[in-house]
Amino acid sequence: MEQRHAPLLVIIPPPVFYALTFLASLLLERFVPWAPHWTQMRASHWIGWALVVISVILAPGSAGLFGLRRTTLNPAGQPAQLVTDGTFKISRNPMYLGLTVAYVGLSLALGRIWPLVFLFVPVALVNAVVIPFEETRMRETFGDAYLDYSRRVRRWV
Repeated sequence: MEQRHAPLLVIIPPPVFYALTFLASLLLERFVPWAPHWTQMRASHWIGWALVVISVILAPGSAGLFGLRRTTLNPAGQPAQLVTDGTFKISRNPMYLGLTVAYVGLSLALGRIWPLVFLFVPVALVNAVVIPFEETRMRETFGDAYLDYSRRVRRWV
């Protein structure tokens, strides 16, 4: 099997995409303030914190399964095991889903709209570059087992 070289956007950890986009959005907000009424409502803040709590369970719990199976968390790394249990029964990418839910939750909890507007940036990078690279590597490594799994379980939810 030929070793594929990971593109730069796969080598950079995906949480960095989310964090940089969020921080850039907050910086934009300093220059272009925008706070629709609903972002200041108590309900949106509570929903946001609830999403943050869900993400704290989802992403680290999924990463923990990788640790238990002794396989890599690094998107550019070589997987040692095909993990299909736990949260991986409902999503092939629960860690990225958890990052996305955390990002949305934190935006709502803090009452910030610009991060929500720019959410497409890290999601698009992960969906268009990181996940396809990982999926190719998984097909090359696990063959039919991965193909069967990807037919049963959706990419996101």
